[in-house]
Amino acid sequence: MEDERASEAAAIIWHNWSCHSRIKSLPEACRPASIAEGYEVQEALVNLTGWPPIGWKIAATSTAGQKHIGVDKPLAGRLLAGKMHRAGSELPVAHLHMAVIEAEFVFLLGEDLPARGRDYLPEDVVAATKALHCGLEIPDSRYENFTNVGAPQLIADNACTEFFVLGDAVSECWRNLDLAAHSAHLYINGKKVADGTGANVLGDPRIALAWLANDRVAQGGALRAGDIVTTGTCIVPQSIGPDDDVLADFGTLGKLSVRFTN
Repeated sequence: MEDERASEAAAIIWHNWSCHSRIKSLPEACRPASIAEGYEVQEALVNLTGWPPIGWKIAATSTAGQKHIGVDKPLAGRLLAGKMHRAGSELPVAHLHMAVIEAEFVFLLGEDLPARGRDYLPEDVVAATKALHCGLEIPDSRYENFTNVGAPQLIADNACTEFFVLGDAVSECWRNLDLAAHSAHLYINGKKVADGTGANVLGDPRIALAWLANDRVAQGGALRAGDIVTTGTCIVPQSIGPDDDVLADFGTLGKLSVRFTN
């Protein structure tokens, strides 16, 4: 994709992100036609935001999630410093188009995962992980209907990213747990609204992390030490609104909360 086309597409997305407005789709003249072109626009968008990238998010890590947005595999987006918040934060919600929240397992890498001539396995990426955290993602899209624009445009839109809430690092006991079977529960205003397990994330959050490591290599990049990687929702995304208090309970791995305002 020519740099000018990627820059034009990124500028359109950034304008709508900044203004909290929506478009039907990117103009055909600068619309990415492939996964690779989508990531070129994404890179240009990240540069436009001025927010340093701090890691990655994985979208569509469940069969239901993929079906909902019309893709057949996960998508990657950048986590950005300007959109990352700590547990207990208050965040605005009125501008959100999607207005949902997701509970996720989050890995902090301690080592680089560069190209090496063979795929990374889950045990490889776990060995390269410095810490496990629990997190909450509040995704959003710059498209009027994000379910029908296709993977390249979704990737260009940074895989529907908006806010990310990071909890504290959990105990090292996580390395001995079966994360696929581990439960997460979501409460809104004190009422339990969703249950899920790590199995909803490509079968296991560690599998999702390995997928991202291999996908980054396939796209000509690599995960790096210090990257935060949130692996996709382990619950069905739940609607949020002003004055909602949200608590995610990951059992022995801990809890984290966020409150929403206008």
